[in-house]
Amino acid sequence: MKNSEIWIAFYTILVREIRRFTRIWPQTLLPPAITMSLYFAIFGNLIGERIGEMGGFSYMQYIVPGLIMMSVITNSYSNVSSSFFSAKFQHSVQELLVSPTPNWVILLGYTLGGVSRGLCVGLIVTVLSLFFTHMALESLLLTIVVVCLTSVMFSLGGFVNAIYARSFDDVSIVPTFILTPLTYLGGVFYSIDLLPDFWQTVSMLNPVLYMVNAFRFGILGVSDINVYWALVIVCVFIVVLFGFGLRLLNQGKGIRS
Repeated sequence: MKNSEIWIAFYTILVREIRRFTRIWPQTLLPPAITMSLYFAIFGNLIGERIGEMGGFSYMQYIVPGLIMMSVITNSYSNVSSSFFSAKFQHSVQELLVSPTPNWVILLGYTLGGVSRGLCVGLIVTVLSLFFTHMALESLLLTIVVVCLTSVMFSLGGFVNAIYARSFDDVSIVPTFILTPLTYLGGVFYSIDLLPDFWQTVSMLNPVLYMVNAFRFGILGVSDINVYWALVIVCVFIVVLFGFGLRLLNQGKGIRS
């Protein structure tokens, strides 16, 4: 394919993915906004007043970056996993595979579609958080880089999940039994300094911890881990997942009978 044709194919996939989640916004954009508002009201205002400060900030300010990141992670992942599996289920993805469109363009289009939804939900949650607390911004560049890289990583993870899934139940297994526990135990609601030494060490094995803390550092300037290590870890995951997802596409894993 010519470069112009590759660009048209990529643009078409990306626009289709964006239109897909914006067309059904009451199912894709509204629920996360309501859920995060409840988190802000209950954990931030009601429980936060009894907890007091954490990391030199009010509890509400401390958990807001983690909740924003949690919404970005879950929506980036679920958008790609549900969209690509639906294409498999409806046998429409075969039309892409038999076309001259390179597989990396297909993977990139779906991935950035998930990133678009993740960042869109993240922006909505950020605006909502301003009604509950004041947020400083330590480093705008770091904040943008971390949230974008994290969204790319989990979009790729959702793509791999969709390839292996054989039913709609399989699509929900990873978010329910892996993604949700990792997110809740990733320092969203607490600092790992509160944990005993053993559990601090165990927490360091959780990749979500690095993303949440790097994002929190970009906003508040506090972190439980080395921010540069966090960026390295996320980049490594992105390279591995992109290569793995592309290999699965090339092999037709879970797609071609």
